[in-house]
Amino acid sequence: MEGKRVLITGGNSGIGKVTAIELAKLGAEVILACRDSEKTAAALEEIGAHGSVTNLPVDLSSLASVRKLASTFLDRYDRLDVLINNAGTFPAKLTLTNDGFEAQFGVNHLAHFLLTNLLLDRLKASAPSRVITVTSKLHKNGKLDFDSFRGETKYNAQGAYGQSKLANVLFAVELAERLEGSGVTSNMLHPGAVRTDIMRDMPWLVRSVINLFFIEVAKGAKTSIMLASDPALQSTSGKYYDQCEPESYADIATDKALRERLWQESAALTAS
Repeated sequence: MEGKRVLITGGNSGIGKVTAIELAKLGAEVILACRDSEKTAAALEEIGAHGSVTNLPVDLSSLASVRKLASTFLDRYDRLDVLINNAGTFPAKLTLTNDGFEAQFGVNHLAHFLLTNLLLDRLKASAPSRVITVTSKLHKNGKLDFDSFRGETKYNAQGAYGQSKLANVLFAVELAERLEGSGVTSNMLHPGAVRTDIMRDMPWLVRSVINLFFIEVAKGAKTSIMLASDPALQSTSGKYYDQCEPESYADIATDKALRERLWQESAALTAS
């Protein structure tokens, strides 16, 4: 990864932080996209012990903030080799973003849809380059309800999570198809059931039980690291990996009409 530049959302904790550390060790210039906070400052110090790292502040619950992040990046950097759409949220109760979207759909999908599209020309100019989207195997249970994106329907946290993760997969597959021949790849992954703070809003007892069965963060980060750095995957695109192994994504993601509908809806919802 010497000479490579990586932008990763949510790189101040969990899978993102381990991914950032390991890519820095491999020689990459790592740029985090996180809120300015004590946690981010601590992460910068920890990652910085292994290589080059900086943070471009962003609030992924604000599309205006995402646009500012992209503008700052484009003004400051002439190339982007790897974009890792890693950040995620899982609120137990209905939460709306600054723009009025249900938070899981707004943060997990829309923010990354917008960021990727704003950086796409820079990724193309830097080809061969890679877009990596962290999703979940729970996307296979997900259903898209186009009438729920602003929290109009009764909220179910797991249902909203499945919907946002399915949206990630539909986006990543459609992106791969649209980028064919450009030198930019788009792949997605399920990191495994990992002990991260995405469950921080769940009751303590629930988190305690879950943590008994979930894998450690270092194992969960392996797939992101592999997709970002493995030379053998430079031309691989449109693929889904489950804990470093190629796997099939949900059959519904092969529905071209559904992918295009979500893309057009997402473009309209993120239009400035």
